[in-house]
Amino acid sequence: MRELDTAKISEAVASLCIEANHRLEESTKECISRRACQEDWAPAKAVLDIIEENIAIAEEGEFPLCQDTGMACVFIDLGQEVHLTGGLLEDAVNEGVRRGYTEGYLRKSIVADPLRRTNTGDNTPADLVVRMVAGDRVKITVAPKGFGSENMSQIRMLPPSAGQKGVEDFVVSVCEKAGANPCPPIVVGVGIGGNFNKSALLAKRALLTPLDQANPDSYYADMEERLLERINGLGIGPQGFGGRTTALKVSILCAPTHIAGLPVAVNINCHVSRHAEAVL
Repeated sequence: MRELDTAKISEAVASLCIEANHRLEESTKECISRRACQEDWAPAKAVLDIIEENIAIAEEGEFPLCQDTGMACVFIDLGQEVHLTGGLLEDAVNEGVRRGYTEGYLRKSIVADPLRRTNTGDNTPADLVVRMVAGDRVKITVAPKGFGSENMSQIRMLPPSAGQKGVEDFVVSVCEKAGANPCPPIVVGVGIGGNFNKSALLAKRALLTPLDQANPDSYYADMEERLLERINGLGIGPQGFGGRTTALKVSILCAPTHIAGLPVAVNINCHVSRHAEAVL
């Protein structure tokens, strides 16, 4: 059994909040650059060039990638051979978010109550998801999620008879209805199976997939490519100005489900598909 002080988790979360808001993963930057070279519609090419410039400025560490520095979504894979000391895990994560968003001068966007709308002032609480795994390590992933894209996400409890076509048509319709609102080019996370809440979590986890990583299941890899082609065929384009690049990537995660159900969730991310991780 390995002991780990939760103070170290707070430190890691604080650092990851700042890092994720300033630096995109390499696969995302490379995908945007590649798409910019492929665009033959001048306004679309110009927008992608501006996005690349924005990414470069943010990497200097003074300005975040986007003014919406998001809700702090924190995924923790907790090794079952780890004994946490020094306090509660949830408290440690929230302390890290509080510190990161304050020290990093990141916008505080969380309200304590959904209707009375009083800002908590420090971007807490985080949206924390903990998964027990084998081993004696703790993997922490911080994925700030802006709500311009989050608000465009949907879930549908399809009947099994809808089949593959029903799933694909639903995903494309969500992206079409979203239009320019989620700041395209978008990254699309799709969760299929489980139940109502499981499919939504799968869709959000799917957004953590590197943009250059294909689905290990060839059936779903083909579906991802088909969906990407259909979504880009909508012609919405970067920031809604038209063009060939409405989406950068579609990633699918699935889980077993009930014989009577076919849950499907679509979680959309903007081109600033932010996440950073550390292993303690």
